[in-house]
Amino acid sequence: MKCTLCSSSTEPFYFYEKEDRHYHRCTNCRAVLMDPEDYPTPNEEVERYESHDNDVEDPRYQAFVSPLVERITQHFEPDSLGLDYGSGTGPVITKLLTDQGYSVNTFDPFFDNTPEVLELKYDYIVSCEVMEHFHEPYQEFEQLKKMLKPEGALFLKTDPYTDDKDFHAWYYKSDETHVIFYHPVTMQWIKEEFCFSKLDMDDRHISLFL
Repeated sequence: MKCTLCSSSTEPFYFYEKEDRHYHRCTNCRAVLMDPEDYPTPNEEVERYESHDNDVEDPRYQAFVSPLVERITQHFEPDSLGLDYGSGTGPVITKLLTDQGYSVNTFDPFFDNTPEVLELKYDYIVSCEVMEHFHEPYQEFEQLKKMLKPEGALFLKTDPYTDDKDFHAWYYKSDETHVIFYHPVTMQWIKEEFCFSKLDMDDRHISLFL
């Protein structure tokens, strides 16, 4: 198969026998990719997402996203306009930002499908635990870049795959809706391909600046 992000060739990487899923690794950008033949159906995705307990008032959930919120407030003032992309069933990032006077739009293809917000330009876009679900990652990042203002930034959270991780034991691959895993080399490729000027990676928190 071709890499769903950079369209380069891939090599067989891992067979998850328990779930009968095949994974490939890109020879160029180093992304690890689920075989599209094994992708969940939209109904299976919705069922999985609805099983998450995303209560915006839950202190643990708020603490989980607070590093992203802090990065936004460090770089942008409340009069900026943001987008919570893939806001899910409980847009806690939006809640925490609006509590501080920020203006944030939300979008989710399953739970808040408001395509009109995708026609606007944003100072920043935040996407927490979403990018690993991208079935068409190149088109998704192209869209995200298109929606940013010239001085804009993209704030992301995912669990990157690194060479020292045991993929067989890695919890992150067990979620059937996680179809792409990003290596640090992958993020560098995204930075260069979409003409971001700066990439910051701090464990699971990734920031891309124009």
